[in-house]
Amino acid sequence: MLIDAHQHTNWHGTNTDNVVKNMDAAGIDVSWLLTWEVPDGEWDNSYYGAFDPRRVGMPFEDIMEACRRYPKRFVAGYAPDPRRPDALERLEAAVRMYNVRVYGELKLRILFDDPDVVLMFRKCGELKLPVVFHIDIPLKERPKPPQRDYWYCVDIDRLETVLKLCPETTFIGHAPGFWRHISGDGYTAEGAYPKGSVTPGGRVPDLLRKYKNLYADLSAGSGLTAISRPPEGQGRNFLIEFQDRLLYGRDCFDNRLMDFLKTQDLPKDAWEKITFRNALKLVPLEGR
Repeated sequence: MLIDAHQHTNWHGTNTDNVVKNMDAAGIDVSWLLTWEVPDGEWDNSYYGAFDPRRVGMPFEDIMEACRRYPKRFVAGYAPDPRRPDALERLEAAVRMYNVRVYGELKLRILFDDPDVVLMFRKCGELKLPVVFHIDIPLKERPKPPQRDYWYCVDIDRLETVLKLCPETTFIGHAPGFWRHISGDGYTAEGAYPKGSVTPGGRVPDLLRKYKNLYADLSAGSGLTAISRPPEGQGRNFLIEFQDRLLYGRDCFDNRLMDFLKTQDLPKDAWEKITFRNALKLVPLEGR
């Protein structure tokens, strides 16, 4: 079995039918299909190359329709903006009416430990919904005005705060601002996707060791870049040490991560946990 724990529809010109065809070609049985609920003006204009320019983000309506058409292939995700006055009620209704199983993807210009966000995280713990979050951080190469500096869910240290405040909630880390901290130079490394040697003291391994409610998804270029950084063998060691808390995911439609994992000669238990068992532990599927 193979579960993709981070996927989208109507993204990079790929509609739901083509997502399923791509899953079939890649041998993927089930994908977690996630929203991106983002207010107009809070997303980088470069995303107009990835989304339909007539609308903003990835709306829940697309997830509902995809799951209606392919109920055995998708797990419904939904992340209403915690700043909305009706955010908690919206999420509860979506769980009750549309069997939402994941809160994700949270990708907003908010602080992790904002009181409204913490309330949402605690509600997710109550509803047994894992939280998939995206961290981007302001980098040294800050844009010059009037261009805006886009960041989401700053930052890794505020993540530790909510891990403490919400021990009953499962958090799943994702994106450059998370994965750069596989290394001890995560605060100072150049660029969004550092490729230099991994040094001791990374916040990601430290947090994974300290908090059992933290998981990580390996999707997108950020996860693959992190586990393929030198020195040789560090990625395999990371995969084996944290095999109980890592999730296979793509966030796109290629197989680069799978191709890399196949070169790592992982033990059978580690392979199965990463590719489907951890996902099933967080989101059990009936009859599987």
